[in-house]
Amino acid sequence: MLDLDFDSEQDMLRDTVRGVCATHSPLSVVRELEDDPTGYPPELWKQLGKLDLIGLLLPEEYGGAGMTLIEGVVLYEELGRSLAPTPHFVSAVLCGGALARSGSTAQRQAWLAPIVTGEAILTPAWFEPENSCAPTGVQVRAVPDGQGFRITGTKRHVAFAASASRLVVLARTGDDPLDVDLFLVDPHAPGLTLTQQKSIGSDAQFRVDLDDVRVAAEDRIGDPGSGWRTWDAVMHDGCILLGAQAMGGARHALDITVQYAKDRHQFDKPLGAFQALAHYLADAATTVDGGTTLVHEAAWARSVGRSVGKLAPMAMLFAGQTYRDVTAMAQQIFGGIGFSVEFDIQLYFRRAKQLQISWWDTRYLEELVASAVLDDR
Repeated sequence: MLDLDFDSEQDMLRDTVRGVCATHSPLSVVRELEDDPTGYPPELWKQLGKLDLIGLLLPEEYGGAGMTLIEGVVLYEELGRSLAPTPHFVSAVLCGGALARSGSTAQRQAWLAPIVTGEAILTPAWFEPENSCAPTGVQVRAVPDGQGFRITGTKRHVAFAASASRLVVLARTGDDPLDVDLFLVDPHAPGLTLTQQKSIGSDAQFRVDLDDVRVAAEDRIGDPGSGWRTWDAVMHDGCILLGAQAMGGARHALDITVQYAKDRHQFDKPLGAFQALAHYLADAATTVDGGTTLVHEAAWARSVGRSVGKLAPMAMLFAGQTYRDVTAMAQQIFGGIGFSVEFDIQLYFRRAKQLQISWWDTRYLEELVASAVLDDR
């Protein structure tokens, strides 16, 4: 039976994460780290490791907590609420998830424990200039060379690459659309160059240029040609967590906007007393509650072993759009001052758009949902 109530331990987890973020990553720190090449506060990362929150979803045998996506949603709602900049998603969710799912015994032993403690950060190098989020969007090739491979090409929007111990590079190894493999690549390898990119979210993103970079055969994750299937699976989990992050940010943005509408007076009455603005806030509250329920349902389905082939992309699609729409509405209620750097709402507005266009974008999410819906007929 569907149960979307959190238990006492999950409520304690929420309180813990909220406290850690408030102490080590208040919005003043978020502002200081905009466009910083490291991109995250080391003390926050250290505390997340000490509290076993980095490895929350990773296997217990490697030091993780082995929790479900329900606990993951609790964590990510709070990360979204606080805008805490961390490499948790790229390292512990995507790369750690790929290694836990498909990595060799040696790869798991070498990397999962350091990921859990935060000593190692791994990040995926996926997106390519002008290419899509689909498997055919991976055109950088890994060419066999003796006992290994050589990779040449360009990846963009690689988060926290300057802090990474390894990049997980998606590279094509054949002509079939799904002939994509994952490779562990040293960011300091000869022929690899990092260039920082600026983004609307002012986070730590890099362009990665690979010029005949040598990769050993044992650095391939999983069986030959299995990389995209692994990546697709971890991205479905990631979609649910990104949806939770979006809803955490949207709810906080709505809360501060409601408070502003109560405090700010115009024509001798609060802004919230004007019917048009009150309706904006009512619509926003409705969509935030709806998006949150959708994300929670997707996490619950995943935790009990049900398919999330439709629910996961639906959750990210709806949550991303809701986050963007709520913060855009909030900007209108705040008026011109909402766009000034002194006010917090612009931080949420920019990050809402950044999240909406990152990872699986709107078009690809719609294609996944449409495919799932049509397959059900």
